Amino acid sequence: MISVNHLGMEFGSTALFSDVSFVVSPKERIALVGKNGAGKSTLLKLMSGEIQPTSGTVDRMRDLSVGYLAQVMKLQNERTVMEEAMMAFADVAALEQRAAALSTKLAERTDYDSPAYMNMAEEVASLSERLSLMAAAGREANAERTLKGLGFSPNDFNRPTSELSGGWRMRIELAKILLMSPDVMLLDEPTNHLDIESIRWLERWLKTARPAVVLVSHDRAFLNNVCNRTIELSVGRAWDYKVKYDDYVILRQERREAQLRAYENQQREIADIESFVERFRYKATKAVQVQSRLKQLEKIERIEVDEVDNTALHLRFPPCERSGDFPVICNEVAKSYGEHRVIEHVNLTIRRGEKVAFVGRNGEGKSTLVKCIMGQLDHEGELKIGHNVHIGYYAQNQAQLLDDGLTVFDTIDQAARGDVRLKIRDILGAFMFGGEASEKKVGVLSGGERSRLAMIKLLLEPVNFLILDEPTNHLDMRTKDVLKEALMAFDGTLIIVSHDRYFLDGLAERIYEFGGGKVREHIGTIYEYLARKEAAEQLELRPQGNKRTDAPPATSEGGQLWQAQKEKARALKRAENAVAAAEEKISKIESEIAAVEQSLAKGATDMKLFEEHGRLQHDMEQALKEWETAQEALEKL
Repeated sequence: MISVNHLGMEFGSTALFSDVSFVVSPKERIALVGKNGAGKSTLLKLMSGEIQPTSGTVDRMRDLSVGYLAQVMKLQNERTVMEEAMMAFADVAALEQRAAALSTKLAERTDYDSPAYMNMAEEVASLSERLSLMAAAGREANAERTLKGLGFSPNDFNRPTSELSGGWRMRIELAKILLMSPDVMLLDEPTNHLDIESIRWLERWLKTARPAVVLVSHDRAFLNNVCNRTIELSVGRAWDYKVKYDDYVILRQERREAQLRAYENQQREIADIESFVERFRYKATKAVQVQSRLKQLEKIERIEVDEVDNTALHLRFPPCERSGDFPVICNEVAKSYGEHRVIEHVNLTIRRGEKVAFVGRNGEGKSTLVKCIMGQLDHEGELKIGHNVHIGYYAQNQAQLLDDGLTVFDTIDQAARGDVRLKIRDILGAFMFGGEASEKKVGVLSGGERSRLAMIKLLLEPVNFLILDEPTNHLDMRTKDVLKEALMAFDGTLIIVSHDRYFLDGLAERIYEFGGGKVREHIGTIYEYLARKEAAEQLELRPQGNKRTDAPPATSEGGQLWQAQKEKARALKRAENAVAAAEEKISKIESEIAAVEQSLAKGATDMKLFEEHGRLQHDMEQALKEWETAQEALEKL
């Protein structure tokens, strides 16, 4: 379908890659991977025909249709969401005319065994399949299904695109490409602005769709679930692996080890030749041998080894004071914007040291609750922040608070303390600020670069409670691994808002699902939550007269596990509430004792004060016993 032949691309005097060759066959699912700056997005632009290569060619089958999703796109602001989506069918009439013309020509021909006849027949079949997928009667219904799958509600269909953010506009452009169902889809970071539900829907669509797919993504789970082939751009060349991403990682490590062995052998050979040349360079009797060695040296094709991966860099958060047992307690918390109720009846308790994830479709209140916790929004209900809690908060707008006048290095140098200052260059390199990039002024950084810099700065702050809102949006896989390792070693409390399943797996031990104004608690990992959710969705879709249930059958092994987890969650909640109540009681008594002692310190001699002080001391002993009992029960759970 698409043949990439000895492709090379240069910008100025810098070669991005050279001699890149591969073929995209029908229905293939190809992941295009490599470090940032390797040329992945450029290669997609070359394949789409948007730009031309410095050398080599990109050959496409005749009349091949290509859908290209760029990271930056332009939409017409005067159209509504539905009107823009329906633009996907703008050239259906032209397709219908071509299919009719080809069918007429095909009927007139009698050379049934000729290659020309077969090619024409294949094109008619392809056009017929595309037209059936875009059947006129179902175009609007198909557009509605696709927009819903990508996270739009029916209320959004008539909204003008001018009201939407860049992320939602990207979803419309993606919807148009899916609706066009081209022969080949070239997708550059299609999951960047999607939530987990939309990503899963897109995965299912791509796995069963007719088009071949070549995509760039930093979502490891998405690549594994969609792609069956991986092409890596590295050291200016392309390496083709006929396996999914996880298997590629293993094979790549084996290739790199072989590269290193070959490189070391070659370096020894070069050193021997150079040593011979240096020793006999000025001896006339050895002139012929020296010239022979020099020619041999020139002919050697130098082996390049992939840059050493810095995932071995271990980041650790600086130590901080211990917080209270319950950094956050929400009791009937609610928030409205005008008449729109975003969240209501939110009841949750997060214990010290817990790592929890907030998940759900965009716009369901995850960031709203985070802002309520941060004190940035007023709200209804009771929201308590625990004793001695020091919060580190990362959100996209945090990047705007950086000092534009400082360099990248100086920004981190000012934030670093102690021994970590010796590792600043390594840390910057792990977050893609290696070399000259560390000397850039903050004011000239892109939005993604500023976000990464804000994340590094947060990693160096002594906090015991982290709240991270979409921290992986501008990070590549290697950098995500560095961040994930640091968060797993973090001994404080963590709330993370993310749609990256691989990143959340093994990190979050409790999931809070936001949807329909409600917040539902799920014990377990992200994949356990998704499996239960999918099982519940299947039960909903099953045609039966039984009462709908959100749980697996109680008699099944999964159902018994689900019930046990539910009972454990209830017991845990009761125990947490008991500890919280005991701590509140202790705090109240401490305040009363302090007031009495203040009066006594001023010289008061009233015997009632001494009696009151003795009674309060006795109450304190009882309250401490109650707290110890509640704490022991909680620790057992």
